[in-house]
Amino acid sequence: MLVIEQLPVLSDNYVYLVHEPDAGLTAVVDPAVTEPVLAALERHGWRLTHILNTHHHHDHVGGNLELKAATGCTIVGPRADRERIPGIEVELGDGDLFRFGSSTALVYDVPGHTRGHIAYHFAGDHALFCGDTLFALGCGRMFEGTPPQMWRSLERLRELPDDTLVYCAHEYTQSNGRFALSVEPGNTALQARMREVDARRRDGLPTVPSTIGEERATNPFLRPDSAELQQSLDVVSQPLHEIFGATRARKDTFR
Repeated sequence: MLVIEQLPVLSDNYVYLVHEPDAGLTAVVDPAVTEPVLAALERHGWRLTHILNTHHHHDHVGGNLELKAATGCTIVGPRADRERIPGIEVELGDGDLFRFGSSTALVYDVPGHTRGHIAYHFAGDHALFCGDTLFALGCGRMFEGTPPQMWRSLERLRELPDDTLVYCAHEYTQSNGRFALSVEPGNTALQARMREVDARRRDGLPTVPSTIGEERATNPFLRPDSAELQQSLDVVSQPLHEIFGATRARKDTFR
């Protein structure tokens, strides 16, 4: 099994070290910055072999070139956005397999937040690295995509097995949850989850990773078929991508 370490950086980002012990490989997912990654590598005695980028935003690729210079690692990222991934050497797209020692990731194109976003699903390790497409109780803003495009990306992720761990890239869960309760206040699973989220944040603990099963039950962006959500947004029986779009638009102005 992969060994995964979560590194909190900047104000609310998560960077992940992913170590495959059999082959002695170590990847970093979406390195926003360099120093915390190098410090964690030194602490473990691991050698960085790969960078896995999900999309081009600076808080996901900011450490690429410095880490490459320091370690000689291979930079992997989305083929559809290769022009904006610093130092990219291996380009991946939908349906590609990324072999990482004894583990393998299936790559999904999940555009919407950006036009070239990808996600890495290590099915054998029950791990999904989804960048800013899917968050705990939320999803990314559509900076470069459309509601039908983003909904299709999320729909693909919600079809993954319930026990898939969602390693998203930000600690936004508490604020996302407040919005979720505003559009689906009668969701008892969401109510219970938010009690746990609030307790963890009071104790300074992360709320990530979650699971696909939890997200399917409580994340409004994966629940356009919820009757309560549809009624809250006055979009009853509309196409799912339109319900998703209305949910995202409401979140964009939620305070």
